[in-house]
Amino acid sequence: MRERARVPYPSLGWTCRAPARLIAFGFGSGLIRPASGTWGTLMAWLLWRVAFPSGASNLAVGLFLAFAFVYGCWVCHRVGKELGEPDHVGMVWDEIAAFWLVLWLSPATWIAQLAAFLLFRFFDIVKPPPIKYFDARLKGGIGVMFDDLLAAVYALLCMAILVRLGVLQ
Repeated sequence: MRERARVPYPSLGWTCRAPARLIAFGFGSGLIRPASGTWGTLMAWLLWRVAFPSGASNLAVGLFLAFAFVYGCWVCHRVGKELGEPDHVGMVWDEIAAFWLVLWLSPATWIAQLAAFLLFRFFDIVKPPPIKYFDARLKGGIGVMFDDLLAAVYALLCMAILVRLGVLQ
């Protein structure tokens, strides 16, 4: 098997040439620098507001999010290998899928969603234990996706506390 050429930083044209690349790079949001993860999370918020109707059943949303995670593992693994960089900074599907989970389980008000956004980004950037542990040890697509899933769990725990204390509704 021949060695793949490294792509220094993918272009929009390169990203759009394959559906897996387009998904992994968050429909192009991962190409925006600096802070591609933040741009990917903003894309997730926009897609959530547009694509997920408030009346969708919990079963349908839960199944879709499970699919988004599993598909994300495959897509990020594939595109990471193609780039020669398993967790390329521009791959933001991990932020998108994880933040959708946070939005699904958080109050639907703008202020609550803003708090969820800030909390998720904080935990994704800071990577408190055990996020940093798993980020360093899990490889491939599951490694790309799993640390963001843990950041989502931290954000959701904080959101639950804020809701319980009456700070958010």
